[in-house]
Amino acid sequence: MTKSNSGEDIIQVTDLVKKYGGLTAVDNISFTVRTGEIFAFLGPNGAGKTTTIKMLTTLLKPTQGHILLNGHDPVRKQREVRRSFGIVFQDPSLDNELTAYENMVFHAVLYSIPKKIWQERIKELLELVQLWDRRNDQVKKYSGGMKRRLEIARGLLHLPKILFLDEPTLGLDPQTRNLLWEHIRALNEKEHITVFFTTHIMEEAERVADTVAVIDHGKIIAWGSARELEEQTGTDSLEEAFLALTGKAIREEGAESKNQMVGRMLRRGRW
Repeated sequence: MTKSNSGEDIIQVTDLVKKYGGLTAVDNISFTVRTGEIFAFLGPNGAGKTTTIKMLTTLLKPTQGHILLNGHDPVRKQREVRRSFGIVFQDPSLDNELTAYENMVFHAVLYSIPKKIWQERIKELLELVQLWDRRNDQVKKYSGGMKRRLEIARGLLHLPKILFLDEPTLGLDPQTRNLLWEHIRALNEKEHITVFFTTHIMEEAERVADTVAVIDHGKIIAWGSARELEEQTGTDSLEEAFLALTGKAIREEGAESKNQMVGRMLRRGRW
C-alpha cells in the first residue's frame, strides 16, 4: 500500500525489500512521512518494523528499493542521513556512570557541535524534559522514565529533522508514559520535528499519531489516521482495528524464529 501526499515528505520509501537468505523480512513496501508529522509504525512481533527502521537509519542495507530521508539516500549518504535524525532505541544506550550533563556533552562532541551552541542547547533541552535540576546526578541514579527523557533530549541535541522512537515507553508506568508523550508532543511543536515511532500500546498511537501505518508479514496492510482505520475495519478503537487487521494469534514464536535465522546468517557472514 502506498500513501500519496500533497505536502512535503521528509521520508520517502519506494518498493523497499530486505531479505535474509530465503526469509523476506520486508516485502516491497512504499510509504511517505510528511515533515512535522507524528507517524506511528505498528505491527505484531516479527512483522518487519525494526528491520525497516534499521534500513531508514543506515544500520541495514536494503536488498532492493529506494529510500530518501531528508533528501538523502541512507546507502550513499550515510553521514548526511545520520545528521538528519535522532534515535531512541528500545534498549537503554546511556552511560550510567556519567552524569546526565556529561552524557549530553559526549553526544555533542561526537557530532562536532560547537561548544557555544551545545552549552545553550543542553540547558534548553534538559529544562524541556524537566531534568536540568538533576543534570549533575549520575544516570544510574535515574528512574526508567528519567532515563527515557534524557535519551530523547540527547537525541535532539544535534538539531535533527526526524526523531525515531522504538517502543519509547516500554516498561514505564501510565503516569510516566503520559508525561513522556507530553514532552514529545511539545518537542514536535516547538522544534517542528518529525516523529516516527513504534509501540505495542495502541492507545498511545491513537492519542498522539497523525498517521498510522500497520505492517504485517513484511507488508504494509493499512494506512491512515486512527479514525480512518477504525472506519475501515468497522471497529471502535485502534486496538480493535489492529487486531481485525493482523489477527489475534500470538506472534512471539514467529518473531523468535526470524531472529534466530538472522543470527545464524550473521554468524555465517551471509548478511
